[in-house]
Amino acid sequence: MHVTRITDLDHEALADYNRLTDVALRRVSEPEGGLYIAESTKVIERALRAGHVPRSVLMTDRWLPDIEPLVADHEGEIFVGDAALLETLTGYHLHRGALAAMHRPELPTVESVLDGARRVVVLEDIVDHTNVGAIFRAVAGLGADAVLITPRCADPLYRRSVRVSMGTVLQVPWTRLPEWPAGAELLREAGFEVAALALSDDAVTLDSYAAAPPGRVALLLGTEGDGLSRAALQAADTVVTIPMLHGVDSLNVAAASAVALWALRVPAGGSEAVA
Repeated sequence: MHVTRITDLDHEALADYNRLTDVALRRVSEPEGGLYIAESTKVIERALRAGHVPRSVLMTDRWLPDIEPLVADHEGEIFVGDAALLETLTGYHLHRGALAAMHRPELPTVESVLDGARRVVVLEDIVDHTNVGAIFRAVAGLGADAVLITPRCADPLYRRSVRVSMGTVLQVPWTRLPEWPAGAELLREAGFEVAALALSDDAVTLDSYAAAPPGRVALLLGTEGDGLSRAALQAADTVVTIPMLHGVDSLNVAAASAVALWALRVPAGGSEAVA
């Protein structure tokens, strides 16, 4: 990559970084433009390790020694400018050092994501990017295998999702289901029991379910506030709930995902039988 020092914002490639704080604009323009933004040295490094290809990098001088060796073998430009100029472009202060405009990889098929998996998470219409990122981090840290998202779910590659996930959205296999809730049948065809995490009078408790879990579990998580849709609950094979105390009825969806994934984790060594 070639280092280009900028003193104005006239360069055409800088459009990738324009108005990063405009969520409504970016959540449409990034997928349509075939890019996503990786923020911070750590996330850029993870993206490169995942085989993702940078279009360009944007930073202040301070971060050039850290970033330049990482992208030396790639084509494109490293834009270096002063902090005030970069803030004018992006809409916020780059306190995390550097941004990279990355080519968005093609999503894998549902079948390839499920192949060999035993624990997967399905996100139904979760719109908060922070929650999406936190769930991916829980999936990676607690040993689940993959994430499937419904057509209306927030983009895991949106900048805030990637940042909150600490870059784990770049290492956890994931894809979008083409339809929902009809997509639940794809899970069953692959041998998964579909378990909805929700409040319900006929739900089984998480500890009871985790005591003798199926070989393959697809854990359904619903949107903030309303939870899973009625159609999703009807599509599930079972409903599981986390027992709560002191009048608290439920946890935030990201926190609930971590609790459930820990309880349903596959034992070390993978000795659990797979149906």
